[in-house]
Amino acid sequence: MATEELTSSNPASSSATSPARSITTERPTYSIIIPAYNESGRITASLDKVLAYIAERAWNAEVIVVDDGSRDATASIIRGYAERHSAVHLLQNPQNSGKGYSVRNGMLHAQGEFLLFSDADLSSPIYESSKLFAALANGADVAIGSRWLRSELQTERQPFYRQFFGRIFNLLLRIVLGLKFKDTQCGFKAFSARAAKLLFPRQKIERWGFDPELWFLANRRRVSVSEVAVECAHDERTKINPVTDGTCMFVKVLKIRCWSLTGHYAHRLLGLPVTKAMRG
Repeated sequence: MATEELTSSNPASSSATSPARSITTERPTYSIIIPAYNESGRITASLDKVLAYIAERAWNAEVIVVDDGSRDATASIIRGYAERHSAVHLLQNPQNSGKGYSVRNGMLHAQGEFLLFSDADLSSPIYESSKLFAALANGADVAIGSRWLRSELQTERQPFYRQFFGRIFNLLLRIVLGLKFKDTQCGFKAFSARAAKLLFPRQKIERWGFDPELWFLANRRRVSVSEVAVECAHDERTKINPVTDGTCMFVKVLKIRCWSLTGHYAHRLLGLPVTKAMRG
């Protein structure tokens, strides 16, 4: 079987068309999007778990791994899986563009009725996806995995300093953006196809800090969001630095509020073209 790759240099512009597929298949019920950057040490175990769970549940599903310009063997490992498993697809960004770009790229290429994105380390186990999909089946448009609705579900707690910075950031989101969720940063979230098509083309932030923007847009568009308690384990190999990345995310939150006040989102919501200077 030939390796199937999806390529796009501009995921926002590709939202209106389906990606080229080498084989015509029935539309999947579920799409699982995994953003990956230099994940050769973890992606094999994660894909094995995802594929095993899909088989166990007999899901009609696709797995899209978005390689964000990795400099290690991540892309070649995914190609190997795609050759052996028709459900696996490799989507490569033209260069390292950030997690927000990768998630958006995967979401806008996904074909499923229900779409999930998960961090490559599966810090929330893939079997927890059933909770998020159940929330969608019960009427939510978006289901956010939360580490703090039931903190006892954390099998490996974050260090205190990360918890502290997380709580400060959450307070900032409440004050500046009016977001009242207990946890916006868990890398485990699901969307109906309708919600994904509504929100992701309007996303401007392409690196850390894209999650609050999505929830802010969801509030503006009256999209139903359900926060769902999920099991989660902290991985010390996380690439987020709470000081440098936290400062960057703070700036992004202020930009979201500024864009909102100056009408930039109104242009996107009307479907008008967005110039390069307007991109986040």
